[in-house]
Amino acid sequence: MPREEERGCLLVTPLAVAACLLLSLFTRALALNIAAEELKDQSKILVSQTSEKNGNSRKVSKELKEIMFVIQSQRNSFHSKRADDLKQNILKQAAVLGKEIPTVLLIHLMDRHEGAWTILPLMHDFSASYSRNTSWIFFCEEDTRIHIVRLLEVLRRYDKSKELFLGKALHDDESTIIHHYAFAENPTIFKFPDFAAGWALSMPLVNKLAKRLKNEPLKSDFTIDLKYEIALYIWEKGNGPHLTPVPAFCTEDVDSPKTRHCATTFATFLPICGDPVKKTDIFVAVKTCRKFHGDRIPIVKRTWEAEAALVEYYSDYTESSIPTVDLGVPNTERGHCGKTFAILERFLNLHPSTTPWLVIVDDDTLISISRLQKLLSCYNPSEPVILGERYGYGLGSGGYSYITGGGGMVFSREAIQRLFASKCRCYSNDAPDDMVIGMCFSGLGIPVTHSPLFHQARPVDYPKDYLSHQVPISFHKHWNIDPVDVYFRWLAPKLEDLQEGHIRVKEDL
Repeated sequence: MPREEERGCLLVTPLAVAACLLLSLFTRALALNIAAEELKDQSKILVSQTSEKNGNSRKVSKELKEIMFVIQSQRNSFHSKRADDLKQNILKQAAVLGKEIPTVLLIHLMDRHEGAWTILPLMHDFSASYSRNTSWIFFCEEDTRIHIVRLLEVLRRYDKSKELFLGKALHDDESTIIHHYAFAENPTIFKFPDFAAGWALSMPLVNKLAKRLKNEPLKSDFTIDLKYEIALYIWEKGNGPHLTPVPAFCTEDVDSPKTRHCATTFATFLPICGDPVKKTDIFVAVKTCRKFHGDRIPIVKRTWEAEAALVEYYSDYTESSIPTVDLGVPNTERGHCGKTFAILERFLNLHPSTTPWLVIVDDDTLISISRLQKLLSCYNPSEPVILGERYGYGLGSGGYSYITGGGGMVFSREAIQRLFASKCRCYSNDAPDDMVIGMCFSGLGIPVTHSPLFHQARPVDYPKDYLSHQVPISFHKHWNIDPVDVYFRWLAPKLEDLQEGHIRVKEDL
């Protein structure tokens, strides 16, 4: 009789198969139990070592109490749940270390500030409410993973009585439009923090910023790249501190062997919460015009069009070879608000209610539909969802947030229905469509949802270290690049994209 060998078991009869499976399950359970006990022992050892090094556990507990954690959270149900999970993890680690529990704030709950996500408007509240008992404010994203004991060890190395700005340093390799071509002669000289690794401000610096903001309100109307703009404001043209690079603030995955020294790590995989959304659940609308039919549309067809099951091209001219749809809205040199609202209305009226998602892109947007399918598995289309790369306008004094159009704007059908029920419309055909949409939803009290995986610019416009821990969804612009090469290097489906189904894996770029 032929024999089959499986994981060390010799399978001869059905009884033997069952016995082998039971043995395998028992072995796995035992291994998991041993691993859990080892993890608990390691935690106790770390606490013990830290306590011995600093006198006693009471000192450790006091140090932890002096750190305030601020999670850069969002109101959307998927993101708020992830932020709350991180908060509970921080509190659980703190409980092991002692009785003193640190303050953990979620930015999306500080809703009296429309621009709370831009951080600087919160400095006055931080200074007034927490300066007496807090030495450090540690900011992090919802996917940042924090090793509390190591974080305490890191912060001990720095003088909390000084004005300090700590983080993992990023820099531009060349001057870029998203940073207004600043430091053009040597863009590498200016450092700004990678939020994914976490970043910290000493309380003396927070107090200084609060005082400055009270006397000098923020001048910039636009928030484009928050991490860069915060560093620029703190630096204050050389009158404030530079970012101090902290090697222990990391963005490698928690399972990487490189993280043994790290106080923070980052989840570098693409979020997926179940089976990917079906291609037929996503309708893609491409904004174009006659003058770009010959150069931009062929790029779309050579790259991502085949990924989409439902796609239409909206133009000011009907061309059957593409084909395009003339919406009856004259082309404008900028803004395109009239065209975008016509697309939104057409989606509601002509496409079946069984299609829950609409994506609006420019004709020079490069996008991965297969990754978008996975990402959208984490969002509920029965909620009003507006997803993409978030910008801000006038957030220092009211204002609103919006999803910038070039990287792609994703709408749930529910969001579009609420928009049209509100009667909020373009004030002119050439008004900036993304900003008008943001203003409308702000008036409705519906927040836009940010994903750093959407990009308004080209890969060369972002630091290499920043992109290294991302699985990007989109990029924008063909200027001075080969867009086909960019698509196949950064966005095209790889073998694991096609095979993994609902399994969450890390993609190597």
